[in-house]
Amino acid sequence: MRQIVDGVRRQVAAGELPVGALLPSVRLLAQQLVINPNTVAKAYAELCAEGWLESRPGLGLFVAVARERLSQAEQQRRLNAACSRFVDDVIGLDFSPEQVCERMLDELRPFGARRAG
Repeated sequence: MRQIVDGVRRQVAAGELPVGALLPSVRLLAQQLVINPNTVAKAYAELCAEGWLESRPGLGLFVAVARERLSQAEQQRRLNAACSRFVDDVIGLDFSPEQVCERMLDELRPFGARRAG
């Protein structure tokens, strides 16, 4: 489920899934990924609750218009937790802090360009 949620968030943030784009049905995505439909349904429900997607009864799930999805305090809490997990994961890889930061900037640049534009 986490991979679906993270994948949709990434695609929306990168502009690969534009506002108003129709997502595959629960059944279709479950068949494509060869997973239980309940897993897809839970992922979609989380994305709807966070404001990434909106359900249009009888039509399906669509990418929602961007809005503030989380409070500033929650955004900061999640950033801090993600940074701590990231540091825990890379600390033993023998890269300099500069190398790690440059690599993260490479990953984040496509998303920053979208926000700036």
